[in-house]
Amino acid sequence: MTPLRTPARPLVRAAAVLLSCAASVPTALAAAPAATAPTGRTVHRVAPGGSVQAALDAAAPGDVVELAAGRYPGSVTLATDGVTLRGQGAGTVLVPDPADRGSCAQAGNGVCVTGSSDDRGAPVRTLSGAVVESLTVAGFPRNGIGAAVTDRLTVRRVSVRDNGMQGISVEMSTRTALTDNEARDNGQAGIFVANWYDRKGGALETRGTEVSENRLTGNRIGLQLRRVRGLTAEANLVSGNCGGVFVVGDDGVPRAGALTVRDNVVRANNRYCPPIPRLDSVQGTGILLTGTEDVTVSGNRITDHSGASPMSGGVVLYPSAVGAPNARATVTGNALDGNLPADLADRDPRGTGNAFTDNACRVSEPAGHC
Repeated sequence: MTPLRTPARPLVRAAAVLLSCAASVPTALAAAPAATAPTGRTVHRVAPGGSVQAALDAAAPGDVVELAAGRYPGSVTLATDGVTLRGQGAGTVLVPDPADRGSCAQAGNGVCVTGSSDDRGAPVRTLSGAVVESLTVAGFPRNGIGAAVTDRLTVRRVSVRDNGMQGISVEMSTRTALTDNEARDNGQAGIFVANWYDRKGGALETRGTEVSENRLTGNRIGLQLRRVRGLTAEANLVSGNCGGVFVVGDDGVPRAGALTVRDNVVRANNRYCPPIPRLDSVQGTGILLTGTEDVTVSGNRITDHSGASPMSGGVVLYPSAVGAPNARATVTGNALDGNLPADLADRDPRGTGNAFTDNACRVSEPAGHC
């Protein structure tokens, strides 16, 4: 058994995550007409009562649509390359409008950031360089922010809460940056990154997507990475969900994986969520790998998980819903304590080439991984 110790990096990074909340609410702007910024970009300013969608429709690539503090009923669609949708922090709130008949509202989402695809899901037009920052999206029946077929999308300093499915959903997108966001009390994942929500098939190569310094709590799953590759999830604080971080694959080719989960603080994800199709009940899971290959889990602090689900434990390897095993997972340099029934659990009897090294923990299944 390796003596328990606390890695320095995840706790330092997590402290920075928590402190970042205090700096995320700038002073509200008064309503004003569009103006040219010093950079040459046009800033379209919207006050409560104004049309956010009209401003987005008028924006050209490189423009900014800036919302003053206040409530904005209705869903909006950002579909122009290089446009920034910016609020004034927590005081700028997008909420549902029952009278909204736009396509984003009909899909149940708050903010839609969309390219286009054909009937088989293949990209037709990729939306590039969009930014959503410094606002709150709350109470929508599906996703707070729903993005699909994008490249270099940035979502930062956004609060997504009380949405029916995902807080932030990013599908079929590459080189995404999701940083310094708060996702809480959403019906499914706080942050969800996938090829498609409603399709199987091979994993998407995300070309370096980064999910970092987010705070994820009160969701079914804090962070779910499903059928994706080439991604890093680091320095996130994941607590108080049913499950913490889920990396999910199946028998599609290419396999999900070739990604890194590092330097996160994952603690006490002990809410109970009942079974749903293709997923057993979830309670007390820190980091789960299922049906993946070549995933590295390193430098994380994973504590205080407890549950009766077959996926309960600190770091758990588990076969996918279609029986696909994990291959060549590397679980190394993590600090684990107080996870029941085990800090490290390899419950994947068909898994191959999986390695557990230099982890500080007390109990493993089977014995010998600590």
